[in-house]
Amino acid sequence: MPIEALRARLPAYAKDIGTNLAALAEETLLTDQAKWGCFVASACAVGEPETLKAVTIAAREAGLAEAAFDAARTAAAIMAMNNVYFRALHLMEAPEYRALPSKLRMNRLTHHPGVETIDYELWCVAVSAINACGACLDSHEAELRARGVQPPQVQAALRIAAVVHAAGRVLAIEAVDHPPFSGV
Repeated sequence: MPIEALRARLPAYAKDIGTNLAALAEETLLTDQAKWGCFVASACAVGEPETLKAVTIAAREAGLAEAAFDAARTAAAIMAMNNVYFRALHLMEAPEYRALPSKLRMNRLTHHPGVETIDYELWCVAVSAINACGACLDSHEAELRARGVQPPQVQAALRIAAVVHAAGRVLAIEAVDHPPFSGV
């Protein structure tokens, strides 16, 4: 299983990350589509190649449909843009910027064929957590609550985001500290 392979690549100092990866792969608070879409969206947000590859293989083995892959990648892409923009507005003291239209195209934020809105919103929450956008976290979490999603389910998405992010960071550190090639 690719999650086990990913765990095996983590050094001893990141043992807790590996343990959490295994536990989250078995998480039952979310549907399989919601869970594996969170893994995929989070790995896309992190962008570390080994993590992204392992998560992609694991999600395919778990049966994540192509439409869900597309929607999870879309969530990561749209939130990469929105998280920067709305985090900046949230941090800026001048309120007039928040009153201006964003003039950013984001149709895919509300039109995500092939997946349930709740799943997509969970993926947006996961990516927004990785990208540290409080405004987007609040917005997407409020949408989830309005749709009846309970805090433990949102927490599961946040836990997936946190652990996938940590795994990606550790592997990026290890790639620099122990490059797979010689002569550097």
